[in-house]
Amino acid sequence: MSNYKCVIFDCDGVLVDSEPIGNQILVDMANQLGADIDLDFAMKHFKGSHFKECVKIIEELVKQSIPESFETEYRTKSLEEFEKHLKPIEGVTNVIERLQMPFCVASSGMKSKMEFNLNLVGLLPYFEGKLFSCYDIQKFKPEPDVFLWAAKTMGFQPHECVVIEDSLLGVKGAIAGGFDVFGFTAHDYNNELEGLATKTFDDMDQLLKML
Repeated sequence: MSNYKCVIFDCDGVLVDSEPIGNQILVDMANQLGADIDLDFAMKHFKGSHFKECVKIIEELVKQSIPESFETEYRTKSLEEFEKHLKPIEGVTNVIERLQMPFCVASSGMKSKMEFNLNLVGLLPYFEGKLFSCYDIQKFKPEPDVFLWAAKTMGFQPHECVVIEDSLLGVKGAIAGGFDVFGFTAHDYNNELEGLATKTFDDMDQLLKML
């Protein structure tokens, strides 16, 4: 029998394989402003962050304020690319279909983005009414608030839940909230989660056994 009663999933990089797509768009747009960065830089510095934090980093690189249209342009391009190329993380659909306990999503992304992306990959029906966005409470990872909100709404205490995260910020946020956290390391190119997360795994096929 599992020690946990509820699973809290991150969205980008855990349920949907959106991180390379979204970050490459940020790289291209930042480089048009003179940032001179690549996808490896973006995956290290942008992954798990909310948009305003990414903008701050870009502004420091280019030493100027970015245009007001930057966010709108980014979100438009992202949705177009997601619609063409987005896939679920390999194996995660099988996990969701077989999971025998309550589960939800706690993400740094906007709720509308979560809905759009989860719908594209066929996962939205499993998460209706169970989407928790940092934007809705204006508290962003590594602050633990979105995880605490998700757990409370689902009817559980932090020690009864496990968080599934792929970013350093997300893992730190979960730990700060008193949660166990399993770090998904398939794209942890800098080996940041090992030794920090409660457990780590690199293949979704391992997750059900771990739970």
